[in-house]
Amino acid sequence: MSNIHPMPSVNRANATDRHVGARIRERRIMLGYSQQQMAELIGVTYQQAHKYERGINRISAGRLYEITQVLGVPVGYLFDGLEDGRNPDLTSRQRMCLELTRNFANITDEKHQFALAQMARALVGDGT
Repeated sequence: MSNIHPMPSVNRANATDRHVGARIRERRIMLGYSQQQMAELIGVTYQQAHKYERGINRISAGRLYEITQVLGVPVGYLFDGLEDGRNPDLTSRQRMCLELTRNFANITDEKHQFALAQMARALVGDGT
């Protein structure tokens, strides 16, 4: 009997791949990119971008670097929370927060941003 253990499939995604994919999706949503736009920016098909985000396909080091350049984050950003065992899947509330953040950042008039921030504080009862 041989002591050689079967090698795990190098193409099979694991929890780390899913975590990285979820972090890519989270940042893409925050920046307001559609999955199609993201695919075009990194030079892959929509289907491939989708598979990256779902953690179905692994991402090569070079592609990972390209993705972080497009997303404007350091490579380590995609691995944040991995050691905590944190689940990177977004809840509907987290999606709303990301969308709100993205929309707020796109408001060009500082007075409108200030007014919106004041309204949010008023809604939660914090007048500071």
